[in-house]
Amino acid sequence: MTPTLPIPDQLTVYGADWCIDCRITRRYLDGAGIAYRYVDLKHDAASQAMLTAAGYFAIPVVTTPGGKVLIEPSDRQLADALASEAA
Repeated sequence: MTPTLPIPDQLTVYGADWCIDCRITRRYLDGAGIAYRYVDLKHDAASQAMLTAAGYFAIPVVTTPGGKVLIEPSDRQLADALASEAA
C-alpha cells in the first residue's frame, strides 16, 4: 500500500524558504487572507521523510482539509481547490 499524507485540519503548505514556488504559493495565500500552516522542510526532517515516503519530491506540497494534495500549484489551481472545498 502506498503511504499517503495525513488530512490536516488546516490548509498546510510543506516547503522551504529557498524555494521560489513555495514563496509564490505563500504570497498568494497571504494576499488572499487564507490561513494556513507552513512546514519548513529544512527544519522538519520527519515531515520531509513523510513526503518522500509518500512519493512527493517536488515542493511546495499543499494539503487541504478536504484531502486534496497539490504539488507546485499555480495560483489558479489553489483558488480552484479552495473554492471547491468551500462549496
